[in-house]
Amino acid sequence: MDAFRESTFKTFNYRIPGVQQAFRASVEFAVNSQGWLLLIGPCGCGKTHLATAIANQRLDSGATVFYSTAPDLLDALRAAFVAPEGYTQLFTWVREVELLVLDDLGAQQSSAWSNEKLLQILNYRASTALPTIITAILKEFQGLDERLRSRLSDSQLVTTVIFEHVKDYRPFKLLPSGRT
Repeated sequence: MDAFRESTFKTFNYRIPGVQQAFRASVEFAVNSQGWLLLIGPCGCGKTHLATAIANQRLDSGATVFYSTAPDLLDALRAAFVAPEGYTQLFTWVREVELLVLDDLGAQQSSAWSNEKLLQILNYRASTALPTIITAILKEFQGLDERLRSRLSDSQLVTTVIFEHVKDYRPFKLLPSGRT
């Protein structure tokens, strides 16, 4: 999370047209982290900023948080195969951590193995109702394995926010205080 330490609600420009609903849902989730928050929108609309702002607020409150992009998580799991104990430790940590932030779901190379690992992680987190934040680009979300999409469509567990008509947020980011 060090790379995202500057990602806070104060540094998010909620005045950008189309991001207000996502901003409100994210602030609410940070205060009451129950269920899952699924942020779907185009590149550069602020999904990662909001997800990491929640993670930072939860970290500041003493929660344990694991953040990873989906491709990086799967790479880490593959690399951990060398030491089975390390693999089991990492896999268990991701499944059971207090708050999981899985960024860019759908950006990973789809395979039977990657779908299986993601499904195992998400099924466990759903059955134990562990707070989870997932970000995705709509086209990549639609291309997910049917089982994954189904789990992410559970309206009793998942609050879905779709960024509609939002342009790339990055040119409008507020600079951290003291920087120009």
